[in-house]
Amino acid sequence: MSQTLALLEALIARPSVTPDDAGCQDLIAERLGRCGFEIERMDSGPADFRVANLWAIRRGSAGDAAPVLLFAGHTDVVPPGKLDSWASDPFVPSYRNGRLYGRGAADMKSSVAAMVVAAEEFVAAHPAHAGSVAFLLTSDEEGPAVDGTVVCCERLKARQQRLDYCIVGEPTSVEKLGDMVKNGRRGTLSGKLKVRGIQGHVAYPHLARNPVHQAAPALAELAATEWDRGNDYFPATTFQISNIHAGTGATNVIPGEVVIDFNFRFSTESTPEGLKHRVATLLERHGLEYELAWTLGGEPFLTPIGTLSDAVRGAILAETGLTPELSTTGGTSDGRFLAKICQEVLEFGPINATIHKIDENVPADCIEPLKNIYRRTLENLLL
Repeated sequence: MSQTLALLEALIARPSVTPDDAGCQDLIAERLGRCGFEIERMDSGPADFRVANLWAIRRGSAGDAAPVLLFAGHTDVVPPGKLDSWASDPFVPSYRNGRLYGRGAADMKSSVAAMVVAAEEFVAAHPAHAGSVAFLLTSDEEGPAVDGTVVCCERLKARQQRLDYCIVGEPTSVEKLGDMVKNGRRGTLSGKLKVRGIQGHVAYPHLARNPVHQAAPALAELAATEWDRGNDYFPATTFQISNIHAGTGATNVIPGEVVIDFNFRFSTESTPEGLKHRVATLLERHGLEYELAWTLGGEPFLTPIGTLSDAVRGAILAETGLTPELSTTGGTSDGRFLAKICQEVLEFGPINATIHKIDENVPADCIEPLKNIYRRTLENLLL
């Protein structure tokens, strides 16, 4: 068994359901320490929801040498759900038909294991390498994401830690390993809209005011609005309603209010302030009596084609023969925090078809090529 698969199995066997790291980072820190990495814990959060954060850096032959390449990721996983729905224990690595099964196999313990072994191999072959190699791992990516990468980024920024390039190990491949790299992500802006009416009996609507009826035309217009047309890197901004709550449960009562949850996934062609203003203007035009609370989950980020993308795409081409597509599709990631302290941020990892699903898995034969791509990227940037 390869070193990468052995480490991956050891990580899957640790039930690190967010925010519990279950010892994953201790295992990684011990290995990186043997390679000359400086190890620092940046754990954060209250005692009953403590988040494990690991910062590690190996400086090159010139001391605090540039450039600095950061491998970033998370050791936490989403809950497995009903255990009897899995064909095998989600925390016992299992092989069937050439695939490795287990919670976190794709998202994202394969990437973490591959990054660690790639760094070990690179350091062993090039102990006097230029630049620096760093790791930032958290156990709060699948959870609230308030005590993980964002906290570490604030601390690194405060100490003026230089970061030139960052690879986040999110599972980005679609059909084959290496067919897609994320060079940005859309922003996410959520709203909770409460429209007030007057509760009453359904048989006497003239004595009430139905907020569902009042809100419906405004919601239809919101859903039909073109917010922007995107650009060469981003698809157009989208608006989606996720929840609507109204009524007492009785069939003969007009509700007194309706609460609507909605979300924007927005491109760099829109801003949070602009979207908020356009929504408020529309609601006012419809004459609604309302309250609206906003939550900005993350702003969009983008890494144009440059040094990092050339290094990663070159490594993928050399290892797999594929030229990956650069994409900004999908949900949010910790890249939104890292992009605030590092100019070039890419996401690359294994096939994402089974992430967060029952019987999550990865093709076992993609693990070594994944490690090799990370190692080749190190070579492309630091030799």
